[in-house]
Amino acid sequence: MRLTRTARAGLVVLLAALVTGTQAGVPTALSANPLGKDLDAVLSSPSLAGADIGLVVRKASTGEVLYTRQSDRRRQPASNTKLFTAAAALDTLGPGYRFRTTVESAAHRAGPVLAGDLVLRGGGDPTVLAADYDALAAKIAASGVKVVTGKLVADDGFFDRVRLGTGWAWDDEPYYYNAQTSALTIAPDTDFDAGSVIVRVSPGQAGKPAKVDVVPPNSYVRVVNTATTAPNGSAAVAVDREHGTNTITVSGSIPVGAAPDEETMAVWEPTGLASSVFRDALSHHGVRVLGASVTSTAPKQPVLASRDSIGVSDLLTPFLKLSNNMHAEALVKAASRGAGGSGGWTDGLAALEKALPSLDVDPSRLSFVDGSGLSRMDQATPDQIAALLLAARGKPWFDRFYAALPVAGVADRLVGGTLRSRLVGTAAAGKVHAKTGSYTGVSALSGYVTAADGEELVFSMVSNQTLGSPRKAEDAVALRLAQYAGASDRSQPAVQLTERSQVDSPRDELECSWTKTC
Repeated sequence: MRLTRTARAGLVVLLAALVTGTQAGVPTALSANPLGKDLDAVLSSPSLAGADIGLVVRKASTGEVLYTRQSDRRRQPASNTKLFTAAAALDTLGPGYRFRTTVESAAHRAGPVLAGDLVLRGGGDPTVLAADYDALAAKIAASGVKVVTGKLVADDGFFDRVRLGTGWAWDDEPYYYNAQTSALTIAPDTDFDAGSVIVRVSPGQAGKPAKVDVVPPNSYVRVVNTATTAPNGSAAVAVDREHGTNTITVSGSIPVGAAPDEETMAVWEPTGLASSVFRDALSHHGVRVLGASVTSTAPKQPVLASRDSIGVSDLLTPFLKLSNNMHAEALVKAASRGAGGSGGWTDGLAALEKALPSLDVDPSRLSFVDGSGLSRMDQATPDQIAALLLAARGKPWFDRFYAALPVAGVADRLVGGTLRSRLVGTAAAGKVHAKTGSYTGVSALSGYVTAADGEELVFSMVSNQTLGSPRKAEDAVALRLAQYAGASDRSQPAVQLTERSQVDSPRDELECSWTKTC
């Protein structure tokens, strides 16, 4: 059979695609391209055999694709999901959006007596500390109130009461990076790990029980301590929480003279923790509440005291630098309320997805069920991540977004973030601004690189089905991009990758900020 001219032309295009590795109309780098050759070598390492890896590299100035390998395939993006959440929240809520916590009451005031209920109303703020609840209590005391005859009502109705995201792992439930999302919550430190407490285990006298402190101090959680103080050796302390309760168990041993061992643990129903801490603060300031503490939805009432959070543009720093999951979910649920919804994930994600077309992302071609990437049901492609990163450069909030990304090799925790211990002392240090993402079998690194010739590059690498962590391969890719020299680019010495065992334990596959190791 003879082929028509049109058919012959189509066959030539098809053969060319097969030769060059065309992917969805976007050609991969040719083997003659030094950058493509080096990146192919990195991704062909035996340590990555059997893994599903996608990578795309583009010029930020023109969008030109410098390299692509299976970058149009959807994968679990882990915490790279936060890039979509952050960008969409900046567009939807605005950089200046703030969460508000109020103390309210419509009760009759008779001198120092408030004859009715006192309402503590949460607005979803994940940054409220014990000191902030203390300041609210101080304002109530300063107004002259000494006695509240009614109840202390904890109102968390700004969000719905679905506490955990779809597809979150049940065995992560006790840990702070998997904490419950409530509109009325509390963080134990300035990482703003909302819905959690710090359990600090210190040595006592040899042969005696170890000392256990909880931050913030409260009566909401119950500690069962069987840990002992050893005369010597190394610490071997285990902290856990019984599922569905606020009973925290501490076991093992810690030697005399050892530094305290700290674990950050999620609580069950954080609304109750916030209410308990606030009630204690009222008591400390001389305000007695005669009624019980209850969780309920109350009508709007006159505001007696209030506290506003930092703006979203400032929240981005702990959110992205430290990959804070609870910040992501608070933003999603706040977006729901901003769109007139019930404060739930479904409405919130739908509201944020409306911003994606302006970020050059088609929301019908990806799927998110949370804002943090904790769920293994989240799906996105490296191409979509790179497209979002390119489009973000044209937004008025881009400078804050860019500054909030972790910076490779920079020791300052709130600059380097989850990249502070990676690529130290290399050509990529200080030149890679990127979001990490990882849990068992999944890893991602996406962001911006300033190349050796000054060219700004955008890249996204997402790896699934890995055995051990592919971080060394990610670092090799980032380093090679930092060495890129444009038209005068030359192949660089191969980066040696270890075989399969690239991590010491399963915990090393998690975000380092989640294990408090960075």
